[in-house]
Amino acid sequence: MIKQHPIRIYGVPMDLGQKRRGVDMGPSAIRYAGLQTKLKSLGYEVCDGGNIFAPTLEEIPRSTDDDPTEGVAYNMINIGQVCRAVYEQSQQSIALDETCIFLGGDHSVSIGTIAAAITRSTRVGVLWIDAHGDFNTPMTTPSGSVHGMVVSALMGKCPPAVTIGDVRLRPEQIVMIGTRDLDDLEREALADSGIKVFTMRSIDENGMATVVHAALNALGDIDTIHVSLDMDALDPTIAPGVGTAVAGGLSYREAHLLMEMLADDGRVRSLDIVEINPILDIANRTAETAVELAAGLFGKRIL
Repeated sequence: MIKQHPIRIYGVPMDLGQKRRGVDMGPSAIRYAGLQTKLKSLGYEVCDGGNIFAPTLEEIPRSTDDDPTEGVAYNMINIGQVCRAVYEQSQQSIALDETCIFLGGDHSVSIGTIAAAITRSTRVGVLWIDAHGDFNTPMTTPSGSVHGMVVSALMGKCPPAVTIGDVRLRPEQIVMIGTRDLDDLEREALADSGIKVFTMRSIDENGMATVVHAALNALGDIDTIHVSLDMDALDPTIAPGVGTAVAGGLSYREAHLLMEMLADDGRVRSLDIVEINPILDIANRTAETAVELAAGLFGKRIL
């Protein structure tokens, strides 16, 4: 029987990392879809820690925070401040041996959550479940959006404003699943990075079960896993309420099997659910799907 650690939920209602408004309402949508109740029904002690403050776009001066020698990254100073607050709050939960769930907000919140996760122990792996690689830098980005720079920021390839002290993610600590939309320079950088990437073609050719086994093998001898779930990893017909939808994504069963297999593995200690945009959703369908996936990750079974 896998030990059930207490779960603490945090909302991070930030939409500063991308240009399409609405993902700041994601935490409310997921809460409304019944995340806490669902997890309690599985026998967990669950506490909602409330929201970690993030300013709205209207509260900050509209600037790129860019240096001509370092490229463009919109709002990176404010994003960095929020991510450091996320990191500090995470450290408190880690000290209490809690499992953490973070509700975004755009994917830039994961600069803080993953930095905290990789300080939990010396052997931590990250599963990046996303249509995108988020491996741009201010020098390569076509958009200037920080939510497309998260992994490179965690590896120290972006300005200090969006890094957490000297905490760095190593290429062998992260595996990407469901990737299918990369910018040209990002594709080149990711191919040279040493990161293991399972694209949608890998899943199509081999099946999700094979990919999950290969992903865990690639992470090697780890004792905890952080799952960073961008809901645009799923096909838009399943998860329409996302800001950067890309056709050809994971089916519901593929995503659910991934979560079920990770539940069987038993090493997941933190989770991000990000990029839900209720403005673009249909009857909160994307948030409800996210709750079902979270339930699968934490042990909901058919039998």
